[in-house]
Amino acid sequence: MKMMRLSILMLFFISIFFPLDAFAEDYTRWGLPEGATMRLGKGGLRGNIVFSPDSTLLAVSTAIGIWIYDGYTGKALNLLTTQTGGISSVAFSPDGKTLASSSSKEFYLWDVATGEHKATLTGHTADITNVAFSPDGKTLASGGEWKDETVRLWDIETGTLRTTFIGHTDGITSVAFSPDGKTLASGGHWKDKTVRLWDVATGTLKSTLSGHLDGVVSIAFSPDGHTLASCSHWEGGTVWLWDVASGELKTTLSGHVDSVHSVAFSPDGRVLASGGEDSTVCLWDVANAAYKTTLSTHTQSVSSVAFSPDGKTFASSSRDGTVLLWDATNFEQRATIIGHTTGFSSIAFSPDGRTLVSGSWDRAVRLWNTTTGHNRTTLTGHIGPIKSVAFSPDGRTVASSGGTTIINGWFVDDYTVRLWDAVTGTHKTTLIGHKAVVYSVAFSPDGRMLASCGGNYDKNVCLWDTDTGNHLATLVGHKEGVLSVAFSPDGKTLASGSSDKIHLWDIPSRQQKALLTEHTGTIRTLAFSPDGKTLASGGRDRDVYLWDVETGEHKRSLTGHTDRITSVAFSPDGKTLASSGGWKDRTVRLWDPMHGELKSTLTVYANTVQSVVFSPDGNTLATAGAGGIILLWSFGPSVVSLPLEVDVNGDGVEDIQDLVLVAANFGQTGPNAADVNDDGVVDAADLIKVAAALDNAAAAPSAAMLNVKNVQQWLTQAQQLDLRDATFQRGIHFLEQLLRTLAPTETVLLPNYPNPFNPETWIPYQLAASAKVTLRIYSTDGTLIRTLVLGHQPAGIYQNRSRAAYWDGNNELGEPIASGVYFYTLTAGDFAATRKMLIRK
Repeated sequence: MKMMRLSILMLFFISIFFPLDAFAEDYTRWGLPEGATMRLGKGGLRGNIVFSPDSTLLAVSTAIGIWIYDGYTGKALNLLTTQTGGISSVAFSPDGKTLASSSSKEFYLWDVATGEHKATLTGHTADITNVAFSPDGKTLASGGEWKDETVRLWDIETGTLRTTFIGHTDGITSVAFSPDGKTLASGGHWKDKTVRLWDVATGTLKSTLSGHLDGVVSIAFSPDGHTLASCSHWEGGTVWLWDVASGELKTTLSGHVDSVHSVAFSPDGRVLASGGEDSTVCLWDVANAAYKTTLSTHTQSVSSVAFSPDGKTFASSSRDGTVLLWDATNFEQRATIIGHTTGFSSIAFSPDGRTLVSGSWDRAVRLWNTTTGHNRTTLTGHIGPIKSVAFSPDGRTVASSGGTTIINGWFVDDYTVRLWDAVTGTHKTTLIGHKAVVYSVAFSPDGRMLASCGGNYDKNVCLWDTDTGNHLATLVGHKEGVLSVAFSPDGKTLASGSSDKIHLWDIPSRQQKALLTEHTGTIRTLAFSPDGKTLASGGRDRDVYLWDVETGEHKRSLTGHTDRITSVAFSPDGKTLASSGGWKDRTVRLWDPMHGELKSTLTVYANTVQSVVFSPDGNTLATAGAGGIILLWSFGPSVVSLPLEVDVNGDGVEDIQDLVLVAANFGQTGPNAADVNDDGVVDAADLIKVAAALDNAAAAPSAAMLNVKNVQQWLTQAQQLDLRDATFQRGIHFLEQLLRTLAPTETVLLPNYPNPFNPETWIPYQLAASAKVTLRIYSTDGTLIRTLVLGHQPAGIYQNRSRAAYWDGNNELGEPIASGVYFYTLTAGDFAATRKMLIRK
């Protein structure tokens, strides 16, 4: 009877939920901070990009760490992060075994093969801007920012400082060794404006190359070591070529229409590439100092360029969030790496919690699927960075506002609010009326009205009819720019905050109700509690203020942040208030608003958190910030605070979910609900004990980590324990049954879901053996619409939304396809199968 119950549980489990390994490119869960469950976005591009010596890898420095990509295909392979901040520079050792990266005042050495952090070197007194290996791999050079102004040489084997070069009068922006390793070049920032050549052996200054009109941001030696290329800001797009031996300027290359950010020689020295603020890459004939061609695919400034050592690939990175790989022989584009958004300013959940909208510095509004982490749609049209986004209560409309940008050296303001169709991604209307940048937008609870507020040259709050786009009213009274607006849950009150005070407005009469004046600094963020009785506010004075909405009285202040408050949000039940701090703080704090007590602190290492928001069900907190990532944090039942029982999650049922919680905490030590045998460590014994207690549970499990590899590993560990107790033997037998069930006996392509669909669908399949998997989508006339390369996948069942193949309904160019019937073909090794699907718009 027990065996039958176990088998029934197996069949039930598999029929409802299919756990399996993560896709090779499912980067949404790589290198997460403790407590986070998913990452949307890969982090903004920061410093340089560099190929490994064998050309197989491309390292990309970002705001959250180092991304490692396949140097030919652009496939994501790994994320190296210490969770301490952004990466300003990366460099491979000549043997390709070590990667160096700089972050703040430290730089790190990584084992390229394993991705493990090997060592941390410190000594600079300011942030490190650039690192470079000597050709023999024994020395690492680093440059410090303006408070440091030194170039330092480090012994890689011992990690000790060998030499310090002093002479620059400002921070160091770039360092490079000559091919023979005898000379080190360093570029100085805007007060210095020079390139200095140093004798590596003696530490003496050989020559100073002067003439640049601004800071030197990039330098590169030609492969023969005879020529040095340099570029700087604000010089009309000029690249300078110097004779290394004499220190004389040989020539200048003019072609960019704005400043140049990066230069790189091809391995044969015949071509020089330069990337500029004008969004282009210029290619130059070095021998003739002549212009060859321009690569114009990027849409924003190009920050770094690099040739692969084998000369077959050229890479460029841009502020538009992409890294492009080109065939270096004909400079045809080979691959595009996406996802490196520059920074997020505002986020909001849809009413059903399935979609998250974000506004970012790259002028784009994005809609994200919160289950898969995929960017569903990107909405473009604003000319400036996005300041604020909001979902309408019915989930059908998104509102966004733009900020200030620089176009061709001129500051340009976006004073508009745009309304978008959240389903189709189309632009509905533009609201024009403000005289300054719109910092915040908010829908009324019934969705019929939108409030927006303008900056210093406006100082007003505008009310708009969301159906017609008509301007309804202007609320006048602030003496300074207004930075935040929020509706009360009943829609009768609007709060607006500026640098002077908080105004409460009566919406029916359009009259001011109250002034809240106890803040000592600019108010940046406002949020009403779900019952409408409390208003939370935060700003430059670092405290979160709680106000009684009816009386206008200051109830209490929540203190603890060490920098300005950037965002506040109440949980749907009103029992938790989240607040985020600025650059010096970089934490999210969770408060009990009733008693004013701090409940917990989330440390978000990479960058300032600009926006926090709870999902409608209260189970997820989303945080977004300057680092170019959105983190999702789970607020389900806390494992740590629960009693130590076999019912790990405390829901009164011993089921698969308890087993999952043990799996999720595997290897953890100390007090933990998953440590069911209370021996101080969550291990195979705990897993077996929970497995043995499983009965014919009726609850749908959530077990994404129960895959063939993990279950086999747990089973092996359990068998090695030689547990003879009958309870544990039943648990081991359960794992054996589970392992057999998780491994399919045949490869099958399954029907997509939903079907019909608009605009996205998931395509499930199962693999009897590991294979390289590719999915191709065709129109009815046989035209190839889209190719999804899923990579090498292990045997398993790929059916739920986090595992199945995902298609966003776009073709290879990112364009939405028309309604109609389409066919999808899956190839996995020798297996191939085709099915039909329907998109209906």
